[in-house]
Amino acid sequence: MDMSGPRWKKGKDGKDFAALAAAQPMSSIVAKLQSSLEGSKLVATLSSRGGDAVLGVNPQEAALLNRAAFGRALENAGAEKQWFQLGAEEVFYLHHALECIMVESANKDLMSQGELWDHLCSASESFPEMYRAYSHLRSKNWVVRSGLQYGTDFVAYRHHPALVHSEFAVVVVPEGSGFGGRCGRLKVWSDLLCALRASGSVAKTLLVLTISSNVCELRSPDCLERLVVHERTITRWIAQQCREQRCKPCREEAYTEEQDHAGETVVFNYWGLVLGFAVLSSLLVYKLRFRQSS
Repeated sequence: MDMSGPRWKKGKDGKDFAALAAAQPMSSIVAKLQSSLEGSKLVATLSSRGGDAVLGVNPQEAALLNRAAFGRALENAGAEKQWFQLGAEEVFYLHHALECIMVESANKDLMSQGELWDHLCSASESFPEMYRAYSHLRSKNWVVRSGLQYGTDFVAYRHHPALVHSEFAVVVVPEGSGFGGRCGRLKVWSDLLCALRASGSVAKTLLVLTISSNVCELRSPDCLERLVVHERTITRWIAQQCREQRCKPCREEAYTEEQDHAGETVVFNYWGLVLGFAVLSSLLVYKLRFRQSS
């Protein structure tokens, strides 16, 4: 199966989604969203459990959130104000990276950046490395969604999921003393093989993001600048597919050599025939002269 490049979806009216995405790049959509939310001074409210939050927006902001693929629109949203459910990484990205929303606790108390970090880390021990991977991909204008249904941490889309299928199944691997017992993912061959086969079966490339830190303490958002991200794509070698790909030039070269050899054979047979006639003619002339002389 060829998984190179994006797999664009097909519109019912024949619309070219690739051209539509090129005309409206994700970077410009996110910039419009950032500008709009900054002016509205919106406040997201954390849930009492976990790191999810809800954000109330007007219809124009809701359209931008949807186009930028942030959060999930709630079904009970009204006409004048619509509500979006944001994941932990999305909440902190809008608050920390884009600086376009504020966040309050379930008790309606505004939270500082440090307090929000502590809350999200207490809700999920792996939040520092997960957010670092999320922000790394988002900063490169990839749309990042949960990869739970594919057995991975995230999936990455080239543009909005309505336009294109996800290209990468993302697994986050922390490395370093700062992460404690969370290190060691995919170090067992069977784990790597399972992740590779699972991603390949759904036409995605396995992308391993290694988050490295040896001296960084994860007690504040300041550690994010010192977390180094290494990107590695892993693909499964399919013997039959690679053999066909490798042998294509060889087959073409062999065919060319065969045609050249056939041409040489025809030329050789032609000159052999000419030589044969010449020898036969010489023998006949010699035989006639011999009879006349006798």
